[in-house]
Amino acid sequence: MITTGVQAGAVNVRSIATAVPPTVLEQERVRDLFLGQADLSGLSRRLVSSVFDASAIERRHTVVDEFGGATSSAAAFYDAPSQTILTPSTGIRNAAYAREVPPLLTEAAARAIDQAPGLERSDITHVITVSCTGFFAPGPDYVLVRDLGLAPSTRRLHIGFMGCYGAFPALRAAVSTCLAEPSATVLIVCVELCTLHVRSSNDPDTIVASSVFADGAAAAVVSARPAPAGSAVLTIDAQETMLTDGGETDMAWTIGDLGFEMVLSRYVPRIIEDQIVGALLPLLGSDRASAATAWSQIDRWAVHPGGRAILDRVQRALGLTEEQMAPSRAVLRDYGNMSSATVLFIVKQHLDDDGQETARPPAPERIAAMAFGPGLTVESALFTRRVT
Repeated sequence: MITTGVQAGAVNVRSIATAVPPTVLEQERVRDLFLGQADLSGLSRRLVSSVFDASAIERRHTVVDEFGGATSSAAAFYDAPSQTILTPSTGIRNAAYAREVPPLLTEAAARAIDQAPGLERSDITHVITVSCTGFFAPGPDYVLVRDLGLAPSTRRLHIGFMGCYGAFPALRAAVSTCLAEPSATVLIVCVELCTLHVRSSNDPDTIVASSVFADGAAAAVVSARPAPAGSAVLTIDAQETMLTDGGETDMAWTIGDLGFEMVLSRYVPRIIEDQIVGALLPLLGSDRASAATAWSQIDRWAVHPGGRAILDRVQRALGLTEEQMAPSRAVLRDYGNMSSATVLFIVKQHLDDDGQETARPPAPERIAAMAFGPGLTVESALFTRRVT
């Protein structure tokens, strides 16, 4: 039986903030752009049409302003006059990553600190950054300390190349830190620039990736320090990780000469549907009966929208309502799949929305969150939303 009692020394998410680049990609326009590429076969054109139209995405954001119509004699990603998607080297793509990450990273982080009641930049003792779409050193963790003016003694950790579930290991590290050091305050920032690796291809996995991935950043402030009265917080109750049976080669990627090469096979949604109940058993109960009881006590869900089919399959497997799936579908519709940052966009909706239109403090609510990544790995967490 899941309870909502608050234990002394509980570790809480005090705030979540997000940031996206200004260039907006309307899905229909991007579909037509890909359809116009000269290298596509007839079969690939049909696949582009079907996967883009079935994506349930209306718009996404990108740091590549060339895709938004910006013109330059040094265009590297898109030639506007010929409407051709270019094929820059991995080095050029990574240079763009190193250039574009700092402003997006610090924007989300600064907002999260500003929105954390009772905390200031001087309270941050640890920084954890998460990203799988590029590399540079000193890295994003260093950038945060430098650009936010944090103490030079701030302890730093960067979690790289773990994919869409990367926010969960970051939360786990933050919890461990706060339990070991009760006065600690941890700043987590996930930043992903997936569109830097977009390219035209006849490969089905690449076409699917081009239809869903986007850019964005999400930051969370985590602490065991008492929050001011009247503050909404998310108590981190439990976290689990589980490797599924199969799927190791169905969701993966590697570094190629022309960017990061994604494997996202059509079998992934089916694998997740078949495995999700078993993967959540350690989080929700020791057996399926106790897990079913636990599910009935969970008010809200944050399911990583790897794609529309994944949301559909998880909803069916867990018997979730349309209302429970609405936040995940809304983030997919408005932002696409921003890899590790995406689930925090969804959890933020739950933290910010008390769901009640009364003068009384809202009752505690349980939130289950999950994300999927290479392996095939399922990461999950239970939160309690409460007002202090």
